[in-house]
Amino acid sequence: MSVLAELSIFPIGAGESVSESVALAVDVIRASGLAHELGPMGTTLEGEWDEVMTVVGRCHEVLRERHPRVYLTLKVDSRQGAGGRLAAKTASVRRLLGDET
Repeated sequence: MSVLAELSIFPIGAGESVSESVALAVDVIRASGLAHELGPMGTTLEGEWDEVMTVVGRCHEVLRERHPRVYLTLKVDSRQGAGGRLAAKTASVRRLLGDET
């Protein structure tokens, strides 16, 4: 089963900028080898359920090691069939819009 999961995670009470903490989570995601795309409000990962949830758990652990309070949101789209949806979903909309890029 292919899973797309959008993760947003950051510490509460760590000040106005949380980019350092977000970078820690993105490092975990990159090290996992899963396909992913960094966005301004979250990072989307693609893989099998267990591997994606393991990475999400590890991101939480890394932030909790440094902060007493962590906020995490997770949106999941699971579907039978092949992967590759991370790029295909946006490409499909771009085609309909007539975008070639």
